[in-house]
Amino acid sequence: MLPALTGISPESLASWLKDAGEPSFRAAQILEWVWKKKVTSIDTMSNLPIALRDKLTASFRLGALEHTHTQGSADTTRKFLFRLHDGRYVESVLIPANPALYGEKSDRRTLCVSSQVGCAYGCKFCASGLAGFTRNLDASEIAGQVLAAEQLSGERVDSLVFMGMGEPLANLDSLLAAISLITGEKTLHLGARHLTISTSGLVPQIRKLAEHPQQIRLAISLHGATDEVRQQIMPVNKKWPVAELFDALDFWNARKNQKLTLEYILIQGVNDSLEQAAILARHARRIQAKVNLIPYNTVDGLEWKRPPDVHCRAFRDILKNAGVTANLRLEKGHDIDAACGQLRLKQETEEGIISASLT
Repeated sequence: MLPALTGISPESLASWLKDAGEPSFRAAQILEWVWKKKVTSIDTMSNLPIALRDKLTASFRLGALEHTHTQGSADTTRKFLFRLHDGRYVESVLIPANPALYGEKSDRRTLCVSSQVGCAYGCKFCASGLAGFTRNLDASEIAGQVLAAEQLSGERVDSLVFMGMGEPLANLDSLLAAISLITGEKTLHLGARHLTISTSGLVPQIRKLAEHPQQIRLAISLHGATDEVRQQIMPVNKKWPVAELFDALDFWNARKNQKLTLEYILIQGVNDSLEQAAILARHARRIQAKVNLIPYNTVDGLEWKRPPDVHCRAFRDILKNAGVTANLRLEKGHDIDAACGQLRLKQETEEGIISASLT
């Protein structure tokens, strides 16, 4: 399989051009065609000599994703399904109005990006892991989702959240390579402060990311304020319990000038007690974090339920009364299977990919 141009760094492209006997200025032209003009064919790079286009075609694919389906929501949220070279699928969700979760304006377009095919971490509320983990995405497949979303929508993506399929920090090297392409001046040129990485709580990787020089935002999928409750929902808590996780977040705060976000999906009768709210408030105050409350989004194959709206508001009010910034999100895309992995799960089940991989 040829490498994709959407995964080649400017430095690697310049090196390839040198080895191919081509002038270095061609790199800027190629990058502009790929990332700025967003062409869908190497043949359309009209200011390149035909001989160079032939060399590129012999050495590279243009992109790593094949768009197969778009689901449109009543609130204009769009979910894109992409086929990968090995027949697997990955999803991205374009949210037209950021619900003020990460300090952005309400008129911005946010893309929820996937980092793996499936997930090995088994969070009990999530569709991504229902069929297990298949593989990591490479940089071209991660960054390519942003490029494809802009091509398909005809709109600039203003911010990214790496909280689609997979655990981003379990694929940290490819993620950082993709972020280099996403933030690079010659590529997508999206500011690092507009990128949020969500993790289930991989403590060593949180510490490693804290040393990364870019001011990327971090969101923690907490979903339980105590070990007893969190372990019912997040198996990762058995390896890195709440105390170790918050030690890593202290380490993060000492090195980053970006406010943390704690994500908390409210599940009826599991983690939505007002006692949990009070403990969560103490955690959030200590690390000066915002809290994003998300009423549970129904997933086929899972039996959990969302609490009544009045109870969700009571949970939120405990946080606010404790001086914590807390947002109760009325999630977008509820009518298009927007929970992570649902559309991919349906597609791969229909094609027999998932059932075959499980036998």
